[in-house]
Amino acid sequence: MIRILQADGKTEYGALDGLAGRGGAPGADVEQAVRRIIADVRAEGDAAVVRYTQQFDGVAGAGIRVLGRGEMKEAFESLPDGLGAALLHAADNIRKYHAKQVAEGYEERRADGVVIGQMVTGLARVGLYVPGGTAAYPSTVLMNAVPAKLAGVGELVMVTPPRDSLAPILGAAYIAGVDKAILAGGAQAVAALACGTETFPRVDKIVGPGNVYVATAKRLLYGAVDIEMIAGPSEILVLADGGERRAGFIAADLLSQAEHDPDAASMLFTTSGALAAAVAEEVERQLKDLTRAEVARKSIDANGIIIVCRSDDEMIALANHAAPEHLELLVEDPLGWLPRIRSAGSVFLGPYTPEPVGDYYAGTNHVLPTSGTARYASPLGVYDFVKRMSYTMYTKEALAAARDDIMAIGEAEGLTAHVAAVRRRFEE
Repeated sequence: MIRILQADGKTEYGALDGLAGRGGAPGADVEQAVRRIIADVRAEGDAAVVRYTQQFDGVAGAGIRVLGRGEMKEAFESLPDGLGAALLHAADNIRKYHAKQVAEGYEERRADGVVIGQMVTGLARVGLYVPGGTAAYPSTVLMNAVPAKLAGVGELVMVTPPRDSLAPILGAAYIAGVDKAILAGGAQAVAALACGTETFPRVDKIVGPGNVYVATAKRLLYGAVDIEMIAGPSEILVLADGGERRAGFIAADLLSQAEHDPDAASMLFTTSGALAAAVAEEVERQLKDLTRAEVARKSIDANGIIIVCRSDDEMIALANHAAPEHLELLVEDPLGWLPRIRSAGSVFLGPYTPEPVGDYYAGTNHVLPTSGTARYASPLGVYDFVKRMSYTMYTKEALAAARDDIMAIGEAEGLTAHVAAVRRRFEE
């Protein structure tokens, strides 16, 4: 059952810090296995990918399937009308929201002939990992691929484990502009994208969620390739200022995260003890009817918490300390509260904006920082798929005017070759 704590200025902070560390680091056995997979892919290329795909996914056959835009289009056209239309609408919302993030370079030309500026260019090639398992996640494809294409990524390569229910994934890939899909998953697919093989092109960045083996592979390969983040278990925090009539809303929202994973966290901060008790009862009642009730039960029992706060100010301070992935403001004046929120992945305002609105449809990105990292990290966006290059041009006259300053700094740092690189231009 979900825990209820009374805030006392100390106990609640310890409880929240404990939740932030849930899931923990992968065990030594996981890291050792992933290191072996990476080494094998580097040494053997496709052969290692095929072998590990047969071992982990039970897929027989000697080859790796590569699907192009034509196969993706066929998959999209095979989708039920309702799903196809929903994905198109969601993609349009995502595109409109993220289009405002597209950045342009700038240039300054000074009277003395100096030119300085910055160029913003999309990455040449990006790999998108889409997990397999028991569920298909077309929303993951849209949330990663649409911003990448807006950023001007040259080639977007999707990898996903081979399985029967590929149509929603491939259909979403077609809508979002994915260039090709390779049917392979796990740490072996991540390694193949980072290193390059006969079939897998070497990419500049890998994005997308996965299990502990995928996350470990991304972490170990960072540096050889860029990554967006190492995502932890999902979490939601609801701030509510009272009103027992909303207990059903709040319980449903807490369970929307609990059904993800046994390590997911569901939190409610409120100033109403009556609401806290009502939500706890509603969670128990609603949980029994869930398709993934077993998963949700483990999550709620281990990581569900309600904190009864002494004031609205205390609620907000605790929320900023928790820095949750998803934050819902079920309060009378959510827009008035918003400026006081400093740390959250994505904020949902008012009683009719449940978290799934952001997960699937509104256009804001659902790839969000977890485990308190919203203190310094941001949602995935167009800016994650570009790089910036600076450029500078000085005339001889402009360099002459700056010469003494540059040489003085170089001499102070003891870098005599830096000094000489400037001085020699005036000794000809």
